[in-house]
Amino acid sequence: MTWTEWFIAGLIIQIVHGLGTWKLYKIAGRQAWEAFVPIYNGVVLMKIINRPWWWIILMFLPIINLIMMPVVWVETARSFGKKTMTDTALAVITLGFYNYYLNYVADVKYIEDRDINPKSSSGEWVSSILFAVVAATLVHTYFMQPYVIPTSSLEKSLLVGDFLFVSKFHYGARAPMTAVAAPMVHDTIPLLKTKSYIADDKRENASSWKNKLQFPYFRLPGFQKIKRNEIVVFNQPADTMFHMYKPADRYYYKPVDKKTNLVKRCVGLPGDSLEVRNGFVYINGEKNQLPDRTQLEFSYFVQPKTRQFNPKVMAERYDITDPFGIINTQNTYKFVAISDKALSKFKNHPNVVSIEPIKEPKGERATGIFPDHPDYNWNNDWFGPLYIPEKGKTIDLNLEVLPLYKRIITEYEKNDLKIEGNQILINGNVVTSYTFNHDYYWMMGDNRHNSLDARVWGFVPFDHVVGKPVFIWMSWNGIKNPRWSRFFTTVHGSGERVSYLIPFLVFLFAGWGYSKYRKRRKALKS
Repeated sequence: MTWTEWFIAGLIIQIVHGLGTWKLYKIAGRQAWEAFVPIYNGVVLMKIINRPWWWIILMFLPIINLIMMPVVWVETARSFGKKTMTDTALAVITLGFYNYYLNYVADVKYIEDRDINPKSSSGEWVSSILFAVVAATLVHTYFMQPYVIPTSSLEKSLLVGDFLFVSKFHYGARAPMTAVAAPMVHDTIPLLKTKSYIADDKRENASSWKNKLQFPYFRLPGFQKIKRNEIVVFNQPADTMFHMYKPADRYYYKPVDKKTNLVKRCVGLPGDSLEVRNGFVYINGEKNQLPDRTQLEFSYFVQPKTRQFNPKVMAERYDITDPFGIINTQNTYKFVAISDKALSKFKNHPNVVSIEPIKEPKGERATGIFPDHPDYNWNNDWFGPLYIPEKGKTIDLNLEVLPLYKRIITEYEKNDLKIEGNQILINGNVVTSYTFNHDYYWMMGDNRHNSLDARVWGFVPFDHVVGKPVFIWMSWNGIKNPRWSRFFTTVHGSGERVSYLIPFLVFLFAGWGYSKYRKRRKALKS
C-alpha cells in the first residue's frame, strides 16, 4: 500500500473508532466530538482509561501496535465496569468492536480513578510479560538487534558462533515494512517453524490483500553513512530461503524486511567502479586496502608426502577454516579456505609437498555468477569492471549494459521494462539512458571461495540494509567451547581484539553491591 492508501485507511479507522466510542467519551465526562479527532482522540482515551499519554505513540509503531491495541480494547471495557474474563475475551476476539456493544446497548458507568494494578499474581505476570515484550520489540526494532553468525563467509573477522549486537541507529533504523508479523522474530516462528508474518509467497500473488498489508519504505535519520570495508547486516536481495528451515529456489518472493539476514563486508560504495582481479577487489582501478583485522581466505590443493596426512588435524593446528570442505582426490586434498597467515605456516609442514591455489582463469564464465548472462564471462576470481549505481547519477543504457542493471530498474525501482528489437522501453518510453533513484552497495565475504555474496546476486539497495554490527557479546565454537577472548569485544577497529568481559563483570557486581547496600540502608532508616 502507498502512504496515501494507508492515510485513507487510517481515516476510516478513526471514523470507526469515533462511531464506536463517542457515547463512552460522553459518559466519561468528555465531549462526543473528541472521539473523532485523530491522535487527539487517543490522548483523551488514555486519560479516560487512566493510562499515560505516551501509550498513543506505541499505538502508531508497527508491530508494537499489534500488542497495544488489544490492551487498549480491554482497558476501555474495564474502565466502564466490564472486567470479567468474558468481557476481556470479547474485547479481544471482536477486534475492539465490543466497544459498539458498550456504546449503544449496554448500560455502563464510567469508573473514575480506576485501580489499574493487577488483582492477582497471574494478572501481574501477564502484565509484566506483555510490557517486557513491548519494550524488547521497541529496542529490537529501532535500536539494537541480536544476531548470530551462521556461516564462515567473514571468517577471522567474524566467526561462526559469534553472537552480535547490530546497531539500527548508525545508518538509521528502518521502520517495519510488514504490517502484520510476530514481534522479535524474523521470518520464522521458532519451534513451530512457520512463517512469522502475513504475506503471499508467490510473486504472481503480489497484488493480493495479504501484500497490501505492507508499509512503504521509511527510515529514521542515521548519524553516519556506510563506509568502505565496514561489515554490514542486510536482507539478501535475491532470497534463497522460504524460511530459515526450508531452502527454496533463487529469487523467492518475500517482503524486503523478511528476506534472509546476511552479514558481509561492504567493499563497494555508490559511485564506485569495482573489479575483481585474481580474487582481489579493485576500486576505481586501485587495490582495495582492507582493515588490519581482515584475513582473506582462498581455496588450495594440498599434496602431502605420506598417506598419514590428517587434514582435520592440520586444519585445527593451523587455524584453517571449513575443515568440512576438505576433499581427498588421488592423495590430493582440497582446503576450501586458507588465509595468508595460515598458509605461511602450513606450507612449511614436513608432510606437505606442495600447496597450489585454486583460481578460475580470466575470461572463463562461471554459472550462477552475476549477471548470469552469456555476454559476461565472469567468475569468482575475475569479475567486472562494473559501476555501482549512485542516487541521482545517470548512465548510458543499451542492450550491452542492460543485464547489469535490469534487476535494479525492474525489481528495486519498480519500472516496467521491455525490449523491442534494439530498443529499450521503460514505462512505455524509448530510452538511451537511465537515472538511478537509490544508492546501491557491493557486499562480499572475506572467504572468497565459500561466500554467497554480491558476485551471485549483484547490488544491494540501501532499503535492504538492516544495521551495523558493533559488538560481540558472546562466542562459542560448538556447544561446549566458549571463546572467552571474543566475549565483549568490538566488531570494528584495528589491532588485536580487547575483551571487556572482566570490566563488565566488575561493573555489574559493583552495581549489584551498591543496590543491596542502598536497600539495607533504607531498611535500617525505616
